[in-house]
Amino acid sequence: MIVILHENKEWIEPFVMALQEINADYELWYLPEIDIDFNEAPQDAIYYNRMSASSHTRGHRYDPEFSVAILEWLKRYDQTVVNGPRALDLEISKLRQYQELEKFNIKTPLTYGSTNTDMLVKNADKIGFPLISKHNRAGKGLGVYKFNSAQELKSFFAKKDFESSIDGINLLQAYIQAPEPFITRMEFIGGKFFYAVRVDTSEGFELCPADECQIESNCPTSEIPKFKILKDFSMPNIDAYEKFLSANDIGISGIEFILDEQGRPWTYDVNVNTNYNSQAEAEGGKFAYKEVIRYLNSLHGSSKIKSA
Repeated sequence: MIVILHENKEWIEPFVMALQEINADYELWYLPEIDIDFNEAPQDAIYYNRMSASSHTRGHRYDPEFSVAILEWLKRYDQTVVNGPRALDLEISKLRQYQELEKFNIKTPLTYGSTNTDMLVKNADKIGFPLISKHNRAGKGLGVYKFNSAQELKSFFAKKDFESSIDGINLLQAYIQAPEPFITRMEFIGGKFFYAVRVDTSEGFELCPADECQIESNCPTSEIPKFKILKDFSMPNIDAYEKFLSANDIGISGIEFILDEQGRPWTYDVNVNTNYNSQAEAEGGKFAYKEVIRYLNSLHGSSKIKSA
């Protein structure tokens, strides 16, 4: 039995198709409507956590907190969980992501965080302009804006319609000037590198690869695809990312980085609740949804472990 915990029905559909393709025994736990008796033991299964940091944008403000309790319950009963409690902890906090990435010598952009926007303005010079703002708990490019001066930044925070991060922690981050308008997203399955996709950023910071996101974004058609799987991708420290994932209970993830003008990579986002773009996969001949399900199904034959 494979059980997927989630809060977005649109994002789950490709996984269902992959499950049905191999006739897998599965259940979907839609957390906004799930009824759990924490006094009873869970059924033996492979549990895959897909809680998203952007759940509040779909009216599911407290589902991440509820997920914490569910994952601890599964852990108590020694169930196999892919993307367990620590993975969720990093999913919902970019500041914690950056601290952990740096432990593995994975460089992240200079970042300052605070619950006080006046302090953010006061300390902006520690980063220097231009810089960008972002939400600590985000997803979907929430709160990402570029500023060229302290006055622009101060005016932004002073607006009546200023939208703070849902956890109250807002970030300022060094702006990485890329020679070309793209970022790279590396996908990992089973804690191992699967493929890298180049993402065109010329139209903004909303970089969710899911097909549903592309429909919602209403982006104009371009001769250059927004997502393209890289056939000859290489990364000298790919093992550092795999060690980072292993140490933090992350079995499935997308990790994004940007190259500066000197060709140095700066890693700025870890997506535990990762999605894939069907058009890019069809053109690249690699299918992550199917690989994820194969990986989850393979765990049936392994011995009981607390995370995978």
